[in-house]
Amino acid sequence: MSLSTPKWWYLRDRRHAAMTRMLLKPLSWVWAGVTARRIASTAPIDPGVPVISVGNLTVGGSGKTPVAREVLRLMRAAGVEAHALSRGYGGKLDGPTRVDLAVHTAADVGDEPLMLAIDSPAWISRDRVAGARAAADDGAQAVVLDDGHQNPKLKKTLSLIVVDGETRDDEWPFGDGSVFPSGPMREPLKAGLARADAVVILMPADLAEVDPELVETFGALPVFIARLEPANPPPTGPLVGFAGIAKPWKVERSLKAAGASLADFAPFPDHAAFRDEDLSWLAERADQFGARLITTEKDWSRLPPQWRERVTSWPVKATFEDEAGFARLLHQSSR
Repeated sequence: MSLSTPKWWYLRDRRHAAMTRMLLKPLSWVWAGVTARRIASTAPIDPGVPVISVGNLTVGGSGKTPVAREVLRLMRAAGVEAHALSRGYGGKLDGPTRVDLAVHTAADVGDEPLMLAIDSPAWISRDRVAGARAAADDGAQAVVLDDGHQNPKLKKTLSLIVVDGETRDDEWPFGDGSVFPSGPMREPLKAGLARADAVVILMPADLAEVDPELVETFGALPVFIARLEPANPPPTGPLVGFAGIAKPWKVERSLKAAGASLADFAPFPDHAAFRDEDLSWLAERADQFGARLITTEKDWSRLPPQWRERVTSWPVKATFEDEAGFARLLHQSSR
């Protein structure tokens, strides 16, 4: 969903944007009702191989794709030929299509599948069942479904929920619990958790402690803690950053926490298609500070080819605190 995520979505105090919340409430009831009916009325199909779903309960970024990449890495390490499967949001191809980094662009398959394809075989398909079957026919022993918790068509062996672990300044991963568009939830918390097998709380690198209240939210579900860490340190010298993800302010915060000398930062809407005029403006801004441009790996994948040499990609990775325990969970689900 391409939008600029409003910060008030993630504030538990309902006095923030109170009128806007109230006006959007009827639409949120419709959204929740349609989602619930679609899930209840669909009989999931077994594609013939285990399906591990990496999803979330909120609109916008919670760190699903870095977690999916780590799931794929751990499965490879265990000797399981696992392929990624994504809807391919933002791309023009319907699929099933195996992503080829030498051929496909974000305009073809979307930005997240390009990230997944760096490390593992990755597929895009509007029809997830057809995509899973194509992966299985191509030798996949398991499919890792990126962002599929609200898609009921595939039978899932393991359903993981990724939750943004940031809880500061009255920020809460689920806001006040309201469903889109009056809040960040794709569906009510209780309904989403009822279909989950485990929860991954993804912590920002600059926030050490996990809020015990957040862990208690998930009741008896197994909870694993992962940390979103830089894969590489940011470059030295002045930098001008930009990001077109759901929560761009977190990229700015993470760069500073990693020691970047950040002269300026520009937020863009999620999945933004960067125009030449946008990038030219950013380049002029960088020149004013004698700085280099830097962005996320996901945003870098959407840059026009002529701009990629002028912008530094800053990748991040998800690292599990209990990697062995999480790997056992994956192993049990992929047999």
